[in-house]
Amino acid sequence: MKRDTGLRADFTDLRDQAVALRREGLSLRQIRDRLHIHNNDLLHRLVKGEPPPEWTKRPNAKDDLRARARTLRLAGMTYDQIQLELGCSKSSISLWVRDLPKPEPRHTEEEQRALMNAGLARVRAARDEERKAMKAEAERSVGALSDRELMLVGTALYWAEGGKDKPWDRREHLKFINSDPEVIKLYIRWLELLGVTRQQLRLTLNIHESADVAEAHAYWARLTGTDASHFNKPVIKRHNPLTRRKNTGAAYRGALTIYVKGSAALYRRMEGTWYGIVGAALAPETQNRT
Repeated sequence: MKRDTGLRADFTDLRDQAVALRREGLSLRQIRDRLHIHNNDLLHRLVKGEPPPEWTKRPNAKDDLRARARTLRLAGMTYDQIQLELGCSKSSISLWVRDLPKPEPRHTEEEQRALMNAGLARVRAARDEERKAMKAEAERSVGALSDRELMLVGTALYWAEGGKDKPWDRREHLKFINSDPEVIKLYIRWLELLGVTRQQLRLTLNIHESADVAEAHAYWARLTGTDASHFNKPVIKRHNPLTRRKNTGAAYRGALTIYVKGSAALYRRMEGTWYGIVGAALAPETQNRT
């Protein structure tokens, strides 16, 4: 019991000395050195409740930002606007100004929606312009095509979209189907390079029953430089009420099949050219250098 009493007396005496030194303006380190106390936990207990002297307080680099953030909030700025102004995080802004009243909205919901839609429209318009510029630059970079280049392009196009011969089903003739007018025009130009005349062409329209068949026939005839005598009976696709078609409207004119009569030799030439392209593309790099 006497030992406990002695410990309490020692602690009380030390605390009185530590508090007195704290009030004189000493730091924790100075008190520690004065009283020879090297236990941090004991040191903090001795000065508990006593505020540190002002000179020991480090200036907070964010105090100025905090004050400015509060001023801007009171001026009616949103978190986003304050963040743009000060360049600090929203979480810090929220911590600094959460006790302040929210600013009154500057716009009604309808006005905010209109502003948002206008902003989105500007973003979309800028993106559209960027897309157009990139496509236009790529188009200009192509320049003129030589006959050899057109031969290679047309061959690759046919191999992707045209009918092909199989060991179990001999079809050595040129037969091509597509619905893209630009693709059809390029294919016709390739056929011209091969020496194919319009008289060798047989065309078949593949179209949905709800479309204007007569107008589609006239459209493809103009595009290919042919007339009604070149067309077979159209292939009409019947309507399925369970499907939701997207290829509708005035721009829908079906797909066109172009068959070239007497084209077995041309087909073999096309297939050989295709495998020549593949072989050249897959050859070792040193063989491809010019």
